Amino acid sequence: MRILFIGDIVGKPGRQLVKTGLAALVSRHEVDFVIANAENAAAGAGVTREIGDDLLELGVEVMTSGNHIWDKREALDYIGVEPRLLRPANYPSAPGNGSYLARTRDGQSVGVINIMGRVFMPQLDDPFAVVAKEIEKLGDRTRVIFVDFHAEATSEKIAMGWHLDGRVTAVVGTHTHVQTADERILPKGTAYLTDVGMTGPHDSIIGVQIEPSLNRFLTGLPSRFEVATGNPRLNAVMVDADEKTGRATDIERLSYSLDELTELAAHERPVRSSV
Repeated sequence: MRILFIGDIVGKPGRQLVKTGLAALVSRHEVDFVIANAENAAAGAGVTREIGDDLLELGVEVMTSGNHIWDKREALDYIGVEPRLLRPANYPSAPGNGSYLARTRDGQSVGVINIMGRVFMPQLDDPFAVVAKEIEKLGDRTRVIFVDFHAEATSEKIAMGWHLDGRVTAVVGTHTHVQTADERILPKGTAYLTDVGMTGPHDSIIGVQIEPSLNRFLTGLPSRFEVATGNPRLNAVMVDADEKTGRATDIERLSYSLDELTELAAHERPVRSSV
């Protein structure tokens, strides 16, 4: 089984990248299942019903999130009726769910878990304890379990990778919007990457316009942040898994410009309808 995970989709530029290239990526790489972090998909902060439904229509099969999940008020209602949109499982009391059991087109089961770190982040419940409970809930129904750990600190993400080695198929990090180059398969068979990166404008400061963000660093004064537009790139990671054991057999980082995705889409015949 091949799983594609798309790094944090940021605003309209990020959504356009998915619209342009997802079907072609699925075809080119023979992807069986698609996950995306969508917590920044609506103008850089939050997700709406319309945007979530659009991403699902485009071929995203499960959406994960993080600390911006509640930035759009309508997400409170949407997450209650759309189980494919996850919030971090370690929120102590919130609408929605932190895990989801899905199936590929050929009927293989895939478990997806979303958790959030606590270092330099809101103080939620212990992610290390909560993720173990979520794995226990899914473990009787699937061998393949994919974890999105939405966290700030590299050390906390690496610790989670070792904590779950051999217990899940993959642990990938989101939130920092900068793709790291430390992909590996840990000794007991869990694929790991500290941060998948950002699907959005890369001529920016983690997705927002440079000048207002830079001004905050230079002056300390508040600035109004807007999503940037320059150099849109799709960052993602592919993980190959053995369905019988749940162990990862390969992990590969991906990074595509909008032009590259446009060219890919012009030459690839989608293996399934994406719209």
